Amino acid sequence: MATNTLLTPTMITRKALMVLHQKCNFISNCNRQYDDRFAADGAKIGDSINIRMPAKYTVRSGATLAAQEDYHRSTPLQVSSQVGVDLSFTTAELTMDIDDFSERVIDPAMAQLAAHIENACLQAAYKTVNNYTNGLTNATLTYKNFAQGGANMTQNLAPTSNRAAILSPSSAVEFNDAVKGLFHSSDQISKQYAEGMMGRTSGFDVYENTLTPSHTTGTFAGTTLTDGSDQGISATSNVWSSQSIIQIDGATSNTTLLAGDIITFATCFSVHPESKVSTGKLQRFVVQANATLTTTATGAPVTVKPALIHGSGNAYQNCTITGGDTDGLTVALVGAVGTAYNNDLQFHKDAFVFATADLVDVSQYGAWGARQSMDGISMRIAKQYAIGSDTVPCRLDVLYGFAPLYPELANRIITPTSLL
Repeated sequence: MATNTLLTPTMITRKALMVLHQKCNFISNCNRQYDDRFAADGAKIGDSINIRMPAKYTVRSGATLAAQEDYHRSTPLQVSSQVGVDLSFTTAELTMDIDDFSERVIDPAMAQLAAHIENACLQAAYKTVNNYTNGLTNATLTYKNFAQGGANMTQNLAPTSNRAAILSPSSAVEFNDAVKGLFHSSDQISKQYAEGMMGRTSGFDVYENTLTPSHTTGTFAGTTLTDGSDQGISATSNVWSSQSIIQIDGATSNTTLLAGDIITFATCFSVHPESKVSTGKLQRFVVQANATLTTTATGAPVTVKPALIHGSGNAYQNCTITGGDTDGLTVALVGAVGTAYNNDLQFHKDAFVFATADLVDVSQYGAWGARQSMDGISMRIAKQYAIGSDTVPCRLDVLYGFAPLYPELANRIITPTSLL
């Protein structure tokens, strides 16, 4: 008599990873080369590494040596989020074909887990991106908006390869109408095995994602000005920071700037990343934490990315200020106050980094379980009989970290939600 062969924890974990990877079209396009840095068995929440970023230098003119500061940059990546789905299935279910088991158990569980991870990462990602298109036009998404986003990335030296775009379903409708006939053949696309893949155009793999973030701007109002003559980094030697705290005064009391708002300062212009020549365009800064502007007379601290680095001669200079004085610059909010905007995201692979860590494989302690990795995502499954409740609970866990690496290599397409 033939006997049923039980599905093993390794088989189930591999299938779960395959489904999770398929459903995560944002994190699957982020940089994941740092996963092996967390490969030590038994990683815990809070484990972190510092990712070294390339140094920058200025060019000397003439024969006289001009030694410069060798400033090393790094950004922390912390595996701070342990998420999972808790299940319960019977021994009889374990005798099913793996595809049947996936349809009944794994697929719905991984859909929930993927949505949670993607949402958390997208919410964190857009709040670090200062580049934008379409924010002031009050128009729906067009091909020109899309192409301008790619131009913003190129101006910040983003490589033309490994670019992806994540569009909301409403934006996808507008974009499909604008580019019908422009998408490349789906022959290559079909090999990528990712849900939501729409096609490839203008140098981007384009995906539809229901989790693209909506952002409502703050109630910012008043005659708002920067308050302080030496804000940001004015050093002429090589100094860098990921963000700056800028004092702002002149606002209407109790109005707000919210994390994710994009602001500009009058006469503060962006510069070419290498030549440091002004682009003639105002530098954009994205607010990092909610700020309440309490009075019109007292400055309130507002944290922004990127850092305001305006010292001429600093290899990390990202802007220039007419006259060099940071005091009294008019502050402007991109977009209308108190307005909901859809945030589609264009990005190069290195704009963001996603990494998972290997949790302890509890099968060594007698539990039914396994730990597997696929394409940089590590997952653990464990199931064990609970004698106290006469149940057989099961858990699937992922321990991950997400951080901006080079957010200047990304662009937000911000469109009033009411127009989509």
